[in-house]
Amino acid sequence: MSALVIGAVLAIIMGVAARITHFDIDRSYYATVLIVIASYYVLFAFMAQEAIIIEIVIASIFAAIAVFGAYRWAPLIGIGIILHGVFDLTHSHLIHNSGVPSWWPAFCAGVDLVLGIWVIYLAITNKALTARGGAT
Repeated sequence: MSALVIGAVLAIIMGVAARITHFDIDRSYYATVLIVIASYYVLFAFMAQEAIIIEIVIASIFAAIAVFGAYRWAPLIGIGIILHGVFDLTHSHLIHNSGVPSWWPAFCAGVDLVLGIWVIYLAITNKALTARGGAT
């Protein structure tokens, strides 16, 4: 099974688990997921001791998108997750970071593309991402 497919299956599992547990009713849930997803490249940069600053800058941009989306416009969180999937697919062409496992970009893109679409759907249909202070 390819890394892309495994990532997509994991995204489906994450979405279902978030629905079952009702974690996804809190705006911070998928925003936090986006921040964590973006932080992996920082981890890989520290492991390789290269591209640390650029990876921190890029992760910070995704974190800002997540926070803004959580407070102002929930679909932006899904858009940010999809944009991270695009970043995954272009990462090796833009940044040299030898700490990134060879399978990671495809795996993470699989997660990001499917999960991002799901988050946009939830936000637009008001099925989640509505509570600010946590699940009630």
